[in-house]
Amino acid sequence: MEGSSIRFHGLAILLIILQFSTYIALSLTYPPFRNQRNIEYIKTSCSTTAYPRLCYRSLSIYASKINTSPRLLIHTALNVTLKASKSTSRLMIKISRIHGLRPRVAAAMADCIEVIGDSVDELQQSIGELGHISRSNFSLTMSDVQTWVSAALTDEDTCMEGFAGNATNGYAKTMVRKRIVRIAHLTSNALALISNYASTQSNLP
Repeated sequence: MEGSSIRFHGLAILLIILQFSTYIALSLTYPPFRNQRNIEYIKTSCSTTAYPRLCYRSLSIYASKINTSPRLLIHTALNVTLKASKSTSRLMIKISRIHGLRPRVAAAMADCIEVIGDSVDELQQSIGELGHISRSNFSLTMSDVQTWVSAALTDEDTCMEGFAGNATNGYAKTMVRKRIVRIAHLTSNALALISNYASTQSNLP
């Protein structure tokens, strides 16, 4: 019985040593300061945008993916914006199918669905353009990306204008406008990050 107890305690100590060794190995492989450096990079980059808190909240969770790459930063910002835009588009389509919407609201919703669909296409175009960037076509490609993202932002502003005024008050306006404002702010932030990246070719990976 005593021998079994000794073997049990010995095994427990061995497991603790192995776990501690694994922790040390992982700490050496993925030092904490590296992720902290990535987070600080995102925070600094976001400080140049119009909505820095939203920028930081939406991108900091991807710190390990972004690292300190400006190209990955804007690629992630565009993908986050695209995901939010698609989600908003699906929500608007569902709301538009609700019976009893006032004519003014129904018309604004239909217009908004169309322009947000255009915005989604433009964001996808901008992401596609980034995939073809190189030193030889940097300026032209970044100009195209800025054009696509600017167009997406214009579409989002157009959607918000459609819900202006008291004629569209109610649940539909509250739900949609809140979502549109968010994706417009995300798009604005992405455009600011893109402009910063486009300002110098030395940022190319």
